[in-house]
Amino acid sequence: MEQGRARDAARPYTSAGTPPDVRVPEQARGEHTHGEPSAPRGVQRHSVRGQILDSLRAALVGGELTPGHVYSAPALGARFGVSATPVREAMQQLAAEGAVEVVPNRGFRVSERGPRERAELAEVRALLEIPVVLRLARTVPAARWCALRPLADATVAAAALGDRAGYAESDRAFHRAVLALSGNQQLVAVAGDLHRRSQWPLVSGPAARRADLLADASQHTALLDALIARDLTVVQSLVREHFDGADA
Repeated sequence: MEQGRARDAARPYTSAGTPPDVRVPEQARGEHTHGEPSAPRGVQRHSVRGQILDSLRAALVGGELTPGHVYSAPALGARFGVSATPVREAMQQLAAEGAVEVVPNRGFRVSERGPRERAELAEVRALLEIPVVLRLARTVPAARWCALRPLADATVAAAALGDRAGYAESDRAFHRAVLALSGNQQLVAVAGDLHRRSQWPLVSGPAARRADLLADASQHTALLDALIARDLTVVQSLVREHFDGADA
């Protein structure tokens, strides 16, 4: 159904065109595109906006939205099969997260980030997460660490496919589950925001290769093995290595 439209969208993905490969949930495509839209039956407006937000985040991580380029809400809405309203609302959320910048009367420019910003984000994440993981390594029983195995395996599966967007999502899920064992929901929220921001692509950096994703994912499984074994020396080494590599 979407193949013909995808071919038509092969032209550059800017404010004058529409994105060629952004994946949009089927529910979001049902919204009216004329006038002020009404939500499809069974789907509230906030649900449509949330679906568009998820799709835009995946497009950012996957490199389908280019740093420095301006994208208009109507053009994106046409591609998604929705009005500009939920797209604009989703873009406002991304602006609050620092992923895009509002360009008056034009749309939204994808933020241009450099290696220094990524290194700073990695440093702050390390300051927050490393002490927590080391404390949890001493107190959390092996059975609770074992329960996180499917999340670690999911990062490996996404990495093996070279799925950058899928890997970003599973990577956040694994880290979120580890930190949730602390019982500190504020920590989970703050660390999650920093983690998401660290995943936006660099303005001129190369896309993450499958080998890079696999190396990162393997650290998740190795860390989980060490946590289950309560090998604190290996845990400390792995967790520091994991964050040292995050600013590369």
